[in-house]
Amino acid sequence: MSESTFAAIPAPGSIGTATLVVSAENVAKKLGSGSLDVLATPALVALMEKAACEAVNPFLAPGWTTVGVKIDVSHSAPSLLGWKVEAKAEIVKAEGREIRLVIKASDEFGPVGAAEHARVAVSAEKFMERAAKRPEGKKG
Repeated sequence: MSESTFAAIPAPGSIGTATLVVSAENVAKKLGSGSLDVLATPALVALMEKAACEAVNPFLAPGWTTVGVKIDVSHSAPSLLGWKVEAKAEIVKAEGREIRLVIKASDEFGPVGAAEHARVAVSAEKFMERAAKRPEGKKG
């Protein structure tokens, strides 16, 4: 691993957590991923990615960040308005700039989802420069 990428090598077993309360802003009906007032799958995915960032960020060198490149999610139970949902992400492997994590999410009444997730460390400045150049290469 590049020393400039990580301040320390990401340690398997390191955990990050993130929580939310199901609200009118993160339900399926509001986000367009369904018609019900339950936690939307896109909101669950965002919560899982936030937990993954919490697990990985302590290892990053200044000027570096990570971007999600793959996530395989199961959303196995509904969470109603007002319920607290927590995601816990665990680093399982770090190789080169890629970090793999497993994530479990639960609400006050039990498991609601799980995921396998991959993130890649990038220089924030270089990544944004490349992103800004994308329209220049766009055809038709």
